[in-house]
Amino acid sequence: MSDSELDVATRNQPAARSEVAPRRQHQAFTAEAVGRYRHEALLYSGPAEFLTRTTSFIRRAVNAGDPILVVVSRLKIGMLRKELGAEAVQVSFADMAEVGGNPGRIIAVWRDFVQDYAGASQLYGIGEPVDPGRSPAELAECQLHEALLNVAFDASTPIWLLCPYDLEALAADVIDEAHRTHPFVAREEDRKAHGGFQPVNLADPFARPLPPRPADSAYMAIQPGTLGKVRRFVGALAERTGLDQRSATAIVQAVNEIATNSLQHGGGQGELHTWTDNQSLVCEVSDHGHITSPLAGRLPPTPDTTHSAGLWLANQLCDLVQIYSSPGRTAIRLYQNL
Repeated sequence: MSDSELDVATRNQPAARSEVAPRRQHQAFTAEAVGRYRHEALLYSGPAEFLTRTTSFIRRAVNAGDPILVVVSRLKIGMLRKELGAEAVQVSFADMAEVGGNPGRIIAVWRDFVQDYAGASQLYGIGEPVDPGRSPAELAECQLHEALLNVAFDASTPIWLLCPYDLEALAADVIDEAHRTHPFVAREEDRKAHGGFQPVNLADPFARPLPPRPADSAYMAIQPGTLGKVRRFVGALAERTGLDQRSATAIVQAVNEIATNSLQHGGGQGELHTWTDNQSLVCEVSDHGHITSPLAGRLPPTPDTTHSAGLWLANQLCDLVQIYSSPGRTAIRLYQNL
């Protein structure tokens, strides 16, 4: 199995700019969010209301000449382009399936967008990571992503992020969680702060119950000198489960990175458990470390955060990455779709 590096596609482009005569701002939006960070859930019912509410938000940015990035499904991008007509050239679009198939990649896209327009007085964004097609594990990571957005930017960052939630398609508990992860919620013409918001616990951002492993999961100890054996073990498993060469190479690299973290930062040893579910090959690496950085693995490593490089690379290589961590125990689950 080759350990060659895989190319990581760039998924964000700056918004195109063109000269369009300003139009009257839609009255549904007030100036209360201008010039500072605002993270808002938009509760809507069905495609028609989605289109009405999001185009109103988009035109607010277009009319002001402010940059806006819209990250939704390809189908909804088509709907919005048709509705906006010539105004669509002033909007940057990205397909959520490409940008956020793994929700751990999304925050970096928003950070890049903000950096691309450093100095702008106001930025706008629409992101819809939560949809009914997500698996339970993916949904959990989308909800964690929404919570972590609240620590990804400081209050002075001038971006208004609108996150649509379809009341007709999503379960009631998903809508309840949207209230907990968004400081503001909009429904029809009502948009306000609410008492249900629950900030992330910065001391233990990944302290959540670890779902049990299957009883028949395979096991291997991770110890100094065993990384080659670990790579061969995962490579053989990937081949047996039918992963293509690119996906198999990616999961081997990702496990190697996380296992290396266990040896260097997790007490010098760890455990590897592997299994398959109906959708994915799952590899879990556990050790005695404790991850307390809420954005671990979600932003590119810098010279002073090199310890998170393995998690960042794992997020680029895998279809899903989950972190479960509390004092003295961390488990990282890596998913590669079959």
